Amino acid sequence: MGGVCSWKRDYSAEEYGIRRGISGTYFRSRSWKRQGTPFQPLTGYRPRGASCPSLLELCIYKIREDVIKYKSFSLLPRDISQLIFNDLVSCHILSDSSIQAFRDCALQDICLGNYPGVKDSWMDVLASQGIALLSVHLSCSDLTDLGLAQIRNCSNIQALLLDHYDHMSEHILKQLEGLSNLEYLGFMKSDALTGEGMRALSSLCNLAALEFDRCPRIHGGLVHVKGLSKLMSLKIRCCKCITDSDVESFAGLENLKELQLSSVSITNIGVSYLKDLTNLVSLTVEGCNVNALCLDSISALVSLEYLDLNRCSLSDEGCDNLSAFRNLKVLNLGFNDITDSCLVHLKDLTKLETLNLDSCGIGDGGLANLVDMRALRNLQLSDTEVTSKGLGHLSGLTNLEEINLSFTSVTDSGLEKLSGLKNLKSLNLDTPRITDEGLAKLTGLTGITHLDLFGAHISDSGISYLTYFKSLQSLDLCGGRLTDNGVKNIEHLSSLMVLNLSQNLYLTDTALKFLSGLIGLVSLNVSNSRVTNEGLEFLKPLKNLSSLYLDFCDVTASEIKKLQSKYLPNLVTFRPET
Repeated sequence: MGGVCSWKRDYSAEEYGIRRGISGTYFRSRSWKRQGTPFQPLTGYRPRGASCPSLLELCIYKIREDVIKYKSFSLLPRDISQLIFNDLVSCHILSDSSIQAFRDCALQDICLGNYPGVKDSWMDVLASQGIALLSVHLSCSDLTDLGLAQIRNCSNIQALLLDHYDHMSEHILKQLEGLSNLEYLGFMKSDALTGEGMRALSSLCNLAALEFDRCPRIHGGLVHVKGLSKLMSLKIRCCKCITDSDVESFAGLENLKELQLSSVSITNIGVSYLKDLTNLVSLTVEGCNVNALCLDSISALVSLEYLDLNRCSLSDEGCDNLSAFRNLKVLNLGFNDITDSCLVHLKDLTKLETLNLDSCGIGDGGLANLVDMRALRNLQLSDTEVTSKGLGHLSGLTNLEEINLSFTSVTDSGLEKLSGLKNLKSLNLDTPRITDEGLAKLTGLTGITHLDLFGAHISDSGISYLTYFKSLQSLDLCGGRLTDNGVKNIEHLSSLMVLNLSQNLYLTDTALKFLSGLIGLVSLNVSNSRVTNEGLEFLKPLKNLSSLYLDFCDVTASEIKKLQSKYLPNLVTFRPET
């Protein structure tokens, strides 16, 4: 049983790039998405309906039902106690009384992010885990300094995330003295933490990762990171108080691999203080008051592979420095005032794997500069001036796996130019110019797993082409032209996990009947249709369903709750809610 709860805790340089954020290294309870919160809700253990549940699942399910009968789980193997704890958290059953059963269980992970009711009285139980406790996430609106101080007895804690605490003082960091093994520390939505209160940071000499999100009073406090020689990742998001003078403190962080400065108040001057960080692999200055002149300073970062300049004030002038970034693998220029003239400077970036040009003034001519980017896997062209003509420049980029063409002027005729991209897995065609004829030209792309036709005009006839996409896991079809007959062509897509059929006003309960065999569905949206309470009967086999949206249908919340309680134990989110 020892391997059930184990997970990778290594800190190689590669893990500090775009695809995996720092928090993912420490908290096994979620798959990290860049710029997201460090945790997702834990998934509880529930019998899986049609498939045979394991003995362990049945036991945990039974314990959850009778949890008030158990006084202690300390005699169970640690891994089993951990799974029971995770399940109670996932189902929001953990309470003042039930948490007491986990005293002295040697739990390794306490994930109570966004969990209501965490208070000082719970911290005694957390502290009883002793040296076994390795990671803690607390949404602690009712927690005080006195309560947090109790975890100082858990000297092996490697990761600590504190989210939304209101009753702690600015000296919260002093409560963490003695946690010499702490490698990740994060604060989210904290009004209490101040620059003066961050003085205690300097004592956490083993920190490898530090994160601040929506902490409006930390100006001046970052000077205390100067001595953190092991720091490899620093993320600061939505802290408008951070200015150029704060960034000047980063100059000596020689081991820093990842720096994120999103929606802070730095300028080109602040960026200039970073030019000596030659080991920096990933740099984000999203939403900052910088322009293309900052590229001169950034070009000194010889190890840079990831650069995010999304929502800055870039224009074509000064973008010639982009040609210096020969090692870049990821470049985000979205939501900037750049045109085709800027893309001329990207021609030699042959290692580029991801390029985001969303909402830029890019047209067909600009795409001609991408023809030699053979390593390109992800291309975002949403809300640009690209047309069908420009797609011809992409036909040779055979490694492309994802393309976003939403809100462009691409038509059916242009899609034929994508037909040779056999590695394509994700395609967004949220545009009203795409019809059945265009979908027919994509039938050779049998490896597609995610297809977005939200605003496309696809009819029942066109839906028949979906039978070629046997690997589809996610499908959006919201153009309003579907009837029950069209949905019949979806029932054989057995790999589907996410299906959005909202805005199709002619769908009835029969549509749900055709979908009843898609037992892998996790999310289903049939809002704005003619589905009724009677149709809910057909959803009983969908035991994996966790999200169900039936807004503006003749469906009541009470009937959905009945369905949930008897047949859909995994259903967490549904609408209507009342």
